[in-house]
Amino acid sequence: MSNAVSSPLPTGNAHKPLLWLVSLAIFMQMLDSTIVNTALPAMARSLGESPLQMQSVVFSYALAVATFIPASGWIADRFGTRRTFMTAIILFTLGSLACALSPSLQWLVAARVLQGIGGAMLLPVGRLAVMRTVPREQFLSAMSFIAIPALIGPLLGPTLGGWMVEVASWHWIFLINLPIGLIGLVAALRIMPDHYGQQKHRFDLAGYLMLAFGMVALSLALDGVSGLGSAHALVILLAVIGIAALAGYWLHAANSRDALFPLTLFHVTSFRIGILGNLFSRIGSGAMPLLIPLLLQVGLGMSPMRAGMMMIPVALAGMAAKRAAVSLVQRFGYRRILMINTVCVGVAMAGFALIDGGQPVWVQLVLLTAFGAVNSMQFTVMNTVTLRDLDMEQASSGNSLLSMVMMLATGFGAATAGSLLATFGTHLVGHGATAALHATFICVGAITLSSTLVFWQLPENRPHPKAVEEVAE
Repeated sequence: MSNAVSSPLPTGNAHKPLLWLVSLAIFMQMLDSTIVNTALPAMARSLGESPLQMQSVVFSYALAVATFIPASGWIADRFGTRRTFMTAIILFTLGSLACALSPSLQWLVAARVLQGIGGAMLLPVGRLAVMRTVPREQFLSAMSFIAIPALIGPLLGPTLGGWMVEVASWHWIFLINLPIGLIGLVAALRIMPDHYGQQKHRFDLAGYLMLAFGMVALSLALDGVSGLGSAHALVILLAVIGIAALAGYWLHAANSRDALFPLTLFHVTSFRIGILGNLFSRIGSGAMPLLIPLLLQVGLGMSPMRAGMMMIPVALAGMAAKRAAVSLVQRFGYRRILMINTVCVGVAMAGFALIDGGQPVWVQLVLLTAFGAVNSMQFTVMNTVTLRDLDMEQASSGNSLLSMVMMLATGFGAATAGSLLATFGTHLVGHGATAALHATFICVGAITLSSTLVFWQLPENRPHPKAVEEVAE
């Protein structure tokens, strides 16, 4: 049996360097994703592709992350969080370099997959280190802390991406990750604690293959409606096979002691509801990073630089909402906040259908700011309620499953957006790309609203009182 951790648990402010390191890792990922979204139209022109068919650049990364995340918890438990985290940084950085050197869309998608393999371990292993280091009564404040610096990525990403596209080329949006990755690697050598699992388990290869195959099949079926040009029969075949593979994994996990994600996780009410709520809520949220830049650049004709600057209020409002989330949850409880805020997120998404070129800019900025605030609060509260009641033995698998669902939903969101755009583009011929975008915003807003049915099942509970004390310090 291995020790759960190789060094004593830090107390007070001793764990702040770890929180900053994990924030840097998230910053690198978020900077990459927001720069990519802003540069998609420029990439499409450079590679000779349609800007409305570029969801594969987002989709391939999210699918790669979701596919490899199930193994991240076992790898971290077996080889230690420090070694796994450093390997993740190296793979992500090399993937970024490969993206910058890609001569075609196919090569770019393949390079994004390599990035995704690194990203599959980067975020969940970093968050796992926080879970095993920070005392439970400080967990909500720690989650808020690592989220606030991470929002600097979305703040800088769109503007920086737009500027790079205009003064240089889209290739430089990936090269920016190289110095950040080097800094993160050096910092990880000094800061990242080396946690191991309490017990050694064999890797559930059969379960992993069924789970990964099911996710890939379902994702390709959804993306196939628009991106693959597949026949309807093939799309249906992939969907049925994917569902069968996931059902097979469920039966396998019920009879296996070493399952990647033991079904006992779902005995925890907050985790069960939080996972399902994350899945359905994030499908809509996962579509927005693809849709908003397309609306601003393709629909309204903005330059990449101006479109990037329009995203600044989204990130600023998100940073403010992260701090407000703690006090609001403490006062009103998880259930009430998630019920109300989910409705606000869905309405804000659908509200983008009202944006057109004849409006004053301040109206557009108000909508972007409102969306940034409620969407950021949604992520913070959903993630915290999902993980808060897991014990140390469940932490690794529960955290990996949450990370997998987050990225899978992001991929579903990108694929859903691409499919809806293709469908509305066909049925709204003559109305232009803006009409297809407006209709898609309404649909993704409705998808998000449906997740209130899940959060409605939450019991009335509130965080430990000390969580708010920690945030105030």
